[in-house]
Amino acid sequence: FLSVTEDLVRKRAEHNNCEIFSLEEISLHQQEIEKLEYLDKWCRDLKILYLQNNLIPKIENVGKLKKLEYLNVALNNIERIENLEGCEELKKLDLTANFIGELSSIETLKHNIHLKELFLVGNPCTEFEGYRQFVVATLRQLKCLDSKEIGRSERIQALQNYPEVKQKIRDQEQAYVLKRAKEKEDAQRRMRERKDRKEKQMEAELGFDSPDSLRDKENHQSQGEREQQTWRAVEDDEEDRRFWEEPTPYTPESRLETHRYIEEKRKAEDNMRGSKKREKPLPTLVTAEGKVLNVNAPKLHFSLKDDEENNQFILDLAVYRHMDTSLLDVDVQPTYIRVLVKGKPFQLVLPEEVKPDSSSAKRSQTTGHLVVSMPKAKEIILAKQKLSTSIKPPDTLQKNTRSGQVEKLEVDPSKYSFPDVTKIIQKEQIGQGPIRLQTEKITETKKSYGDFENNEDV
Repeated sequence: FLSVTEDLVRKRAEHNNCEIFSLEEISLHQQEIEKLEYLDKWCRDLKILYLQNNLIPKIENVGKLKKLEYLNVALNNIERIENLEGCEELKKLDLTANFIGELSSIETLKHNIHLKELFLVGNPCTEFEGYRQFVVATLRQLKCLDSKEIGRSERIQALQNYPEVKQKIRDQEQAYVLKRAKEKEDAQRRMRERKDRKEKQMEAELGFDSPDSLRDKENHQSQGEREQQTWRAVEDDEEDRRFWEEPTPYTPESRLETHRYIEEKRKAEDNMRGSKKREKPLPTLVTAEGKVLNVNAPKLHFSLKDDEENNQFILDLAVYRHMDTSLLDVDVQPTYIRVLVKGKPFQLVLPEEVKPDSSSAKRSQTTGHLVVSMPKAKEIILAKQKLSTSIKPPDTLQKNTRSGQVEKLEVDPSKYSFPDVTKIIQKEQIGQGPIRLQTEKITETKKSYGDFENNEDV
């Protein structure tokens, strides 16, 4: 069962900076609370307490709240009024829509001398003959009952007929006690029947999952799973329909049973949803025939560039900028590349074979993208190698100034009549070195300024 927890109280005490020792008002409605406890120890200064629409079966652990002025426990499973004698300042008590059939239990409220308003609408005791007269005569301090003021003449008349009305109330209470005993017995019977149906359903499921032979199980596993899921869904729908269509009296047991049933359904759906997430199959990366597939499970943008100048492919994968590099796993194969991004595979088939050993992977410091360079397995074309090793003549390239494009012109070396610039440069370098040029400059300086004397005073 669910009870009042300190975390819940602190969460509901946000208006008091989450301090509970000085709390004067708190609302704990619609929290599915089944047991009322600890409040008289944690919140001694409480003046207003809202506990409506829960599953509380008994008023308890509030007797030490001496400053409590208003208690609202409407829409709960309370069957008698008790344990409120210590609430010395109680002025208003709301017990609307509970299951109070023991009307004589209101006599415990005689000690609450400041009680002015009482609400018992929606309780079985309100249908008793002489209900209002009995309450008015018993609680003489009341000013208002069920939103209706108590006049002086009504009180005098109630006091005059009090002995007779009290006896009628006692007789009706005894009849109600017998009725409640039968309702409790019926509730226990329904719970046993439901439990037996559930056990039979589980036995049937286990029997379905245990075929006579392993060979039959392997052959019919997928079909059996589908049939089992369909059969289980039909059974669940039938159980759900039976539960909601079965006529049941409105009792504390039926209200609690409904709550438990809804809770079980919600947990079962959560478990099923969680199992579906866990059982989600991984994407197929390689088919049974050995064909490698293109997969983008992380759904990232990417580009594959063919760098002809450096004879390599460059993959730019738009990895999240702030993702840690340890969450990336790069695997380059001759025909494809695979990158695991937080366990999700990105796989791309390459147009040509590459050299995995010579490949490199880097992260961009600005964008965070993963850049993988993969050299091609095939060598560079031979003509391209010759051009790269020999020095190109100056006129092999001609720039088109209008279009801004570079045109490559083929020149026959046999018809080439210009002087060999490389040889001229080499000859100049051999004939004249840096030291010789420096010497000539120094000599010229000496000759230019030879007529002047070196005067130290100047």
